[in-house]
Amino acid sequence: MNDTPMVALVTGASSGIGRATAEVLSRAGYRVYGTTRSAAPADAGAVRMLTCDVTDQASVETCVAEVLKDGGRIDLLVNNAGVGLVGAAEEASMAQAQQLFETNFFGLLRVTNAVLPTMRVQRSGRIVNVSSLLGLIPAPFSALYAASKHAIEGYSESLDHEVRSLGIRVVLIEPAYTRTSFEASIVPAAGTIAAYGHMRARVGAAMRKSNEAGDDVSVVADRIVEAAGAQRPRRRYTAGRLAGRVALLRRFVPAEAFDKSLRKQSGF
Repeated sequence: MNDTPMVALVTGASSGIGRATAEVLSRAGYRVYGTTRSAAPADAGAVRMLTCDVTDQASVETCVAEVLKDGGRIDLLVNNAGVGLVGAAEEASMAQAQQLFETNFFGLLRVTNAVLPTMRVQRSGRIVNVSSLLGLIPAPFSALYAASKHAIEGYSESLDHEVRSLGIRVVLIEPAYTRTSFEASIVPAAGTIAAYGHMRARVGAAMRKSNEAGDDVSVVADRIVEAAGAQRPRRRYTAGRLAGRVALLRRFVPAEAFDKSLRKQSGF
């Protein structure tokens, strides 16, 4: 019997969903490595923290090499690192849009590509990509953030088909509003256009109210651990009642009715 613990790598694990996930995985018996952009991260209990800037190829390669040197393998990758951007799509600068995708999509791609060779040799592995309910539905005044999550959704589904015969599975986690410090990493659009002022204020108020009533991070962390250990994983796992309800409505409610409800909930 092999008692060697499975090795998990969780990006963006300094706080919020990533930190909670790393802790739950550790309690579930995984040997967990978490990442943060900090220059000198402190270990979080049983979770070993490593420096990793997902926007930097060398940083990613160094981090993955350290996990392999210390842990010997990688059984689970949780791509959680990400940033936000709010404002009308027209108000954001091209530099902001590029930086958003550099972190949320290309960062996820870098880490995944760095881990896949090991998983291919092992003929086993699970990749859990933290998307968002906004990877499924429109998001006024978060259009670019939603676009980055839609990109993750398309990439993850496609990759799963490519690697499934190699013993590797890719799944998506789709939280709705969650009570975390993520708001601190949300960047406002570089410009303001007066025509959007009234709508921006209404949407902002609705978002703040929803965030305050959001799920605890443990709801998302538990869902990630469920997806990580499932023998026959589903393609998507919503996290929390709101995410599950909205995903169901998106699937079955006529587009016009869904659109009307979304606008109402967004404060329009």
